[in-house]
Amino acid sequence: MEESQEVRDPVERDSNSTCSTSGYRLFDRQTTIHQLMGGGKAADVLLWKRQRISLGIIIIATFAWLIFERSGLSFLTICSNVLLFLIVLRFLHVNYASLRDKQIQTLPELILSEEMVNNAAASFRIKVNYMLLMAHDITLGKDFRLFFMVVGFLWLLSVLGSLISFFTLAYIGTILSVTLPALYNRYEEQVDRCAGTIHRSFSRHYKIVDENVMNRLPRNVPKDKNM
Repeated sequence: MEESQEVRDPVERDSNSTCSTSGYRLFDRQTTIHQLMGGGKAADVLLWKRQRISLGIIIIATFAWLIFERSGLSFLTICSNVLLFLIVLRFLHVNYASLRDKQIQTLPELILSEEMVNNAAASFRIKVNYMLLMAHDITLGKDFRLFFMVVGFLWLLSVLGSLISFFTLAYIGTILSVTLPALYNRYEEQVDRCAGTIHRSFSRHYKIVDENVMNRLPRNVPKDKNM
C-alpha cells in the first residue's frame, strides 16, 4: 500500500502542476516563448541564450542613445560622420595592406535575392491588410474593445511623445525588447497568474459596460429613405 501511495503521489503532483499552469497564459499562446518568437537566432538573442550578443545590443544601443541625445547633432550628421569614418578607415586599411604585400580580407557581397524580396513584400502585404481590416472594423463600430484599445494606445503614444524624444523612446523600446522576454521566460508562472487576474477583472468590467452602454448604441447606420 505504501508503494502504491508513493507511486500515486508524484502523479498527483504532476497533475496539480499541469492544472496550475493550464489556466490563463499571456497572449493566449499554446507553445513555449521560444517557439512563439520564431525559434531562431533572434529568439535566442531575446531570451539571452546568446548572452554576449544580447549584452552587445544593450551596450551599442546605450552608446548610440548617448551620442544622439547628448551630442546635440542631428541624425543625418551623425550617420554621415559614422559612414565617412568607416569608409576612410577601410580605404586606408586596404592601401596599407597592399603596400605591405599582405593579403586583403575580402568583404562579403551584399545582394538581395528575389525570393527574399518577395517574402518581405508578401509579409508586408499581409500586415497592411490586417491593419486596414482593423481600421475598417473600428470605423464601423463593430468591435468596441478594439476601439478602446487603439484609442488608449494612441493616447499613450501621444503622452510619451510630449514627454520624451523619439530616440529616447526607441532606446527604451530596444532595452525592453531585449530584457522583458527573458524576464517573462524566467518568471512565467508568476506573470501568467497576475495577468490572468487582471484579464478577468478587465473582462468583468467590460461585460458590464457592454451590457449597460454598448448594446444600447445603434450598430447599423439607417438607410436614406426614398424621397
